[in-house]
Amino acid sequence: MLPITRSLAARLLGAAAVSVAAFVSLAAAPAAASAGAGTLMPPPVRDEDRAGDHLTVTVRDAGAGADGTYELYCHPGGGSHPDPAGACAVLDRDTRWGQDTFAAVPEDSVCTLQYGGPATAHVTGTWAGRPVDARYDRGNGCQVSRWDRMVPLLPDLRAPAGA
Repeated sequence: MLPITRSLAARLLGAAAVSVAAFVSLAAAPAAASAGAGTLMPPPVRDEDRAGDHLTVTVRDAGAGADGTYELYCHPGGGSHPDPAGACAVLDRDTRWGQDTFAAVPEDSVCTLQYGGPATAHVTGTWAGRPVDARYDRGNGCQVSRWDRMVPLLPDLRAPAGA
């Protein structure tokens, strides 16, 4: 058996201590992450981010009373939009941290051939501290659903019940 010198023993002991510390920290990390996995949430949209919520909504080919350009202010609500409270409420409902409230339909989506009419809308401005430049149409089932999720920000063009 080889004699162990004091310096060799110190190095071996130091290496063992570092290995144990590393193992303990790695073993504890997944446990801590899984313990709070259901409770860890990204931070909410801050009030100071909301102060600049202002959108311009331009609607075309939607029909009498729906076409036009409207200004919408939220937090507090106002502007020339026909239903500022409803429009702000639908946007607040769909606003999630890390997600684009105005996201386009993904390119690889499978959509029905439902045609919702020639109406188009263009929404620009600032929402939750981020710039907005979104276009809407009703050319297929996915686009119709995307439009309908934004009612009353966008005009309600769904067929009346019983029609």
